Parts: sequence; structure tokens; C-alpha cells
Amino acid sequence: MESTMARHTCLKLEIPAPIFVKGTWFPFHFNLSITDGLNSWFCNATEEEVRDRAAQWDQPVSTYIQLAEKHLGFQIPGSVYKFTDAGEGNKRLSWTFEKEGTKLEWRWKCQPSPDTKKTTTLILDFLMDANIRLSEEVVRKTQSFERLKGEAEKCLAQSEKFNSQKMEFEAAVYAKFLGVLNSKKRKLRELRDQLSKKEISGESAQEEEDSDKTESFDGGSDDEKSVEKPREKVAGTSKDLPPRRGYVRKKITHK
Repeated sequence: MESTMARHTCLKLEIPAPIFVKGTWFPFHFNLSITDGLNSWFCNATEEEVRDRAAQWDQPVSTYIQLAEKHLGFQIPGSVYKFTDAGEGNKRLSWTFEKEGTKLEWRWKCQPSPDTKKTTTLILDFLMDANIRLSEEVVRKTQSFERLKGEAEKCLAQSEKFNSQKMEFEAAVYAKFLGVLNSKKRKLRELRDQLSKKEISGESAQEEEDSDKTESFDGGSDDEKSVEKPREKVAGTSKDLPPRRGYVRKKITHK
């Protein structure tokens, strides 16, 4: 169960002779295997040791292991790594880091491996497996990239096709719209011309009607004058005539 929870790292350090540091990281402890190609060393940091070191730095165990894995999984720029003699064939692995503006150093003592060949072989096998996994990952990524590139090219070609079709459609629609618009304009001009002609003809008819009414009014006045004049003459002649004598009817009496 614990092995399934383990994380593995391998770091090559140039200090100045190159060494390989393989780390196996667990939730509460870690193991280190180190080789320079000829000799090998190991460091098994127990839970108790990790807890004591974390307490010294006022850190939780998880934070301490996380920082150690970070600095031994990748060579951090600005961090100073050392692998020095510690007597009796032992070595001391140390690295520095900054915390709140202060440079700190962690050190762990490494013992000679009881089986140098086995330790070196395990590290090389891990590197080979990691290299194979990375190569396979590169192949998968390359294939995925090529596939995505092909899909992108297809999408680009399809997009250009759609854009061309869109432009053709817009041009056709614009041409039709322009034709309809021009037709509507012609129709409006015709209607406007017809309306203008009707207004002009209506005005002419109104003027003629007004002219006719004016002429008929003038003619009627002359007739009335001509009729009134004889009446005046007749009246005048009647005044000149002497008044009629009254006719008295005598009653004849028969005897």
C-alpha cells in the first residue's frame, strides 16, 4: 500500500563531479539513493527523523517533505548543492534555500551502500524506464500534435471555404437587394410622377371650373338688368296714363 503512494524523482547534480540522486517520497518519510558511477550511498530518513527536522524548522511534516522533494527533484536555480565527505566513507548531501529573505541549509548524512552494484543498477534502470516513458510521451505528444495540426489545417481550409461562400452569398444577396431597391425607387418615381400629373390636371380642371362659374355669373347679371329695365318702363307708362273714371251703375226701376 505504501509503495503505491510513493513518488519517484531522479536528479543529476554537477558538484563538481556528476552524481545521480534518486528519491522515493512517502507522506511521512523518504529514501535517497546516490551514485557517481563507481560508488553508491543511501539515506533512509525515518518518520521520527523527518518529524524532528520539521519541528526544528517550525514546519509540518508534509511541508518539509514537499520542500525536500522540490529541491531534489529538480535543480533549483540559486540553490547551492554540496556532496561532501563526512568520515568513514559517509557523505553529507546539503542544499540551500531562502525563506523570508534568509538563506537556510538542509543537510542529510548518507551511508555507503552495502551493494554498490545493485544500487547503481536500480538508479540506471529507473533512468532507462524514465527515458522510455519520456520517449513514448514525446511520441504520443508528437502524434497528437500532428493530428491536431491536421485538424487545424482542415478547420482553416473549411473556415476559408465558409468565408468564401459567405462573401459570395452576401454579394448575391446584395445584388438582389440592390435590384429590388432600384425597382422600388423606379416605382416610387413613377408614383410620384403620376401624383404630380394628377395634381397638375386637378389644378387645371379647378381653374377651368372657376373660370366657367365666373362667366356664368357675369352673364346672369346682364339678363337681370335687361329684365328689370322693361319693368321700369312699364311702370313709367302706367304713371302717365290718366286715372280711370269710376263706373257708376244705375239701377233702373220698372214701373
